[in-house]
Amino acid sequence: MAAGGRGWFLALALGVSFLKCLLIPAYYSTDFEVHRNWLAITHNLPISQWYYEATSEWTLDYPPFFAWFECALSHVAKYFDPKMLVIENLNYTSRATILFQRFSVIFTDILFIYAVRECCRCVNGKRAAKDVLEKPTFILAVLLLWNFGLLIVDHIHFQYNGFLFGLMLLSVARLCQKRYLEGALLFAVLLHFKHIYIYVAPAYGIYLLRSYCFTTNNADGSLKWRSFSVLHVTLLGLIVCLVSALSLGPFIVLGQLHQVISRLFPFKRGLCHAYWAPNFWALYNAVDKALTIFGLKCNFLDPTKIPKASMTGGLVQEFQHTVLPCVTPLATLICTFISILPSIFCLWFKPQGPRGFLQCLVLCALSSFMFGWHVHEKAILLAILPLRRERPLLNWLETIYLIQLVPLEIFCEIIFPLTPWKRHFPFVPLLLTSVYCALGVTYAWLKLYVSVLTERISVRQKAE
Repeated sequence: MAAGGRGWFLALALGVSFLKCLLIPAYYSTDFEVHRNWLAITHNLPISQWYYEATSEWTLDYPPFFAWFECALSHVAKYFDPKMLVIENLNYTSRATILFQRFSVIFTDILFIYAVRECCRCVNGKRAAKDVLEKPTFILAVLLLWNFGLLIVDHIHFQYNGFLFGLMLLSVARLCQKRYLEGALLFAVLLHFKHIYIYVAPAYGIYLLRSYCFTTNNADGSLKWRSFSVLHVTLLGLIVCLVSALSLGPFIVLGQLHQVISRLFPFKRGLCHAYWAPNFWALYNAVDKALTIFGLKCNFLDPTKIPKASMTGGLVQEFQHTVLPCVTPLATLICTFISILPSIFCLWFKPQGPRGFLQCLVLCALSSFMFGWHVHEKAILLAILPLRRERPLLNWLETIYLIQLVPLEIFCEIIFPLTPWKRHFPFVPLLLTSVYCALGVTYAWLKLYVSVLTERISVRQKAE
């Protein structure tokens, strides 16, 4: 980037950092206590007890690299307020604790800022030495650095997603720059920071095999099988094995791998999060609820055997569907696998370079969001942040859909609480919001899939 480009990018980065500082006194969720507790656990206990400690309900359930990250932060936190590092001090929120935790998120976002800068260079391509204010790179920098969802999740709700998305975007940038081993290393490290990124692992795996382990001189991008590199496959395998050994090795030696995995994948939390992510299962739940109400009205169901608002009570728990078949973790895995197959197929046979990789990455993330087990609503960021569109953002139908969100929220937040329905049907606002948003996300997923498949077919026809 030229001096002028660096100046404007720095202004964008400093501006959003200043906004984050203004959000320090804002509301924060229970995740604030989650991370305080993890600071205390990793600071006071030996590694052998990290994944067994259960004084708080917010037990450590992230991979080992994130635990070490919390441990490193704890050695700085003790200079702010050592009482925050007492395991028994549940829900401890001194002013020093708030300042430390808020500033720790802002500081670690430096990696996210650097990753965005590298992504902007990739968009510039051969023009990397020119001004960052060229329209595509400037828009990309604004959309990433000033991403509203990320600001809410990290700097109000309170988490460290900026730091983690920084690792992901940096790995994407390295792959776009054909620095494949660096990209693979960064993504392997990321998986051991937060395992939700396994959603996009198929896109990384196929693209690395296709672009790094095979080479082609054909104009249509078809595979040249004789150019397969055993060395490259070995190097990729070594990276995965070494990172995994560094992360999980101590727990394997301690005989605690099963305990770590049980914390990372707590299937007993149920199909949906307390506040339904707007995905296919929200629609499935809504249909089951509608059929239940219809069955009760027509006396097809026994009301004594139906738990009240079982799916919509705001609790993280397992529940049984009343009319429709109950969904198991295996069923969600099969649905997710089937939903990502077309994008993986396209990436393997018609890779189209970094563009094809990004399309597959977004589709893998969005498909996992649509059909995954116990998906949190913030997981949509995994698909939104890498998404880049060159066409007009909205058509008339999409514009109408977004406008209708306004009266929906007015009804849910203002009108409904004043009605007598609130006492008897407390789940209505959650159901309406989740279902309406699920319709929009489903539409976006289908439209993106159709767009990608149509583009690949068009490219193939031109090549022939």
